[in-house]
Amino acid sequence: MVGLDIEPGRVVAAEVELNGVVRLRRAASADLALGVVRDGEVTDIDALSAALRALWTEHKGLGRDVRIGIANAKIVVRTVDIPPVTDAGQIDAAVRHIAAEELPMALESAVLDYETIGMVDTPNGQRLRVVVVAARREMVDSVVAAVTNAGLKARGVDLSAFAMIRALGDGRADSALYLSVGGMANLAVVIDGVCLFTRVTGAGLEGMGIELAERRSLTLEHARMWLRHTGMEADTDDIDGDRGIVRDARAILTEGTRRLATEVRASLEFHQTQAAAAEISRAVLTGAAASVPGFADALSSELGMPVQTRSVAACDGLPAAIDLGGMTIAAGLAVEQVPG
Repeated sequence: MVGLDIEPGRVVAAEVELNGVVRLRRAASADLALGVVRDGEVTDIDALSAALRALWTEHKGLGRDVRIGIANAKIVVRTVDIPPVTDAGQIDAAVRHIAAEELPMALESAVLDYETIGMVDTPNGQRLRVVVVAARREMVDSVVAAVTNAGLKARGVDLSAFAMIRALGDGRADSALYLSVGGMANLAVVIDGVCLFTRVTGAGLEGMGIELAERRSLTLEHARMWLRHTGMEADTDDIDGDRGIVRDARAILTEGTRRLATEVRASLEFHQTQAAAAEISRAVLTGAAASVPGFADALSSELGMPVQTRSVAACDGLPAAIDLGGMTIAAGLAVEQVPG
């Protein structure tokens, strides 16, 4: 199975080995033109199909069975408590009844899936806790059409946030804020090893790259390179290159990190208003931003909590230049369950 991560500005494919931990065995990526994917939604099916065909032509031997990751504002994740039933049909009926009342979309126009967590004690007695995910069908249909038109076989669609957790998980029941920052920022709150809340925001590196490209009349590709080259660690006077571009890149990274932290704090505050929500005291950063010097420290300062940089593990023989952080979600999509 090949994990396929599609986000604004980039598409990533990954094959993995699974032996206690997820290890990246093979990876391929390609930049996407501006507007092909916007806010996590495919807006140009033909252009994405062409990019996928080119990627598979360049990287011969990649499997054609793919699991696709999705992440955008048209996806809803809810944790609901239903009566303590065990029959699969009764569980399904109860979940769909609650979903019809609480989800901000009509069920007939949505793709709905759910996973039971287990029995919990509530003020109303024992209940079965269920994590429910719903996505607008038109959004799912668009990305599946692009993949199918490229000659690939869509074997599943999954939430990118879940894939991120699988790729970085080691079987422990941990609690943390997981954050993948690349074309977008993908946030997941994990409590005792279970993802209970997710959110996607546009406050990612791609938006920062677009801003720098417009400000300095650069191509988007060069703007992305300047952001990575400048980073947030070294004094700008010590960084090689055009002084004006370096200063603007640093300013955009700094403001972008503040904007991201503001949205993350708002998401955590919303999560903590939910019933029995545990407080989060640490964060795990992955995605392309994990390789930007100083980004994790700057985000930690803004959030007021430790931020640990983590990426998917790599098999021996992979080129050292591969951005493992940027491969994390694709790697997680290539497996079905957390190892361990």
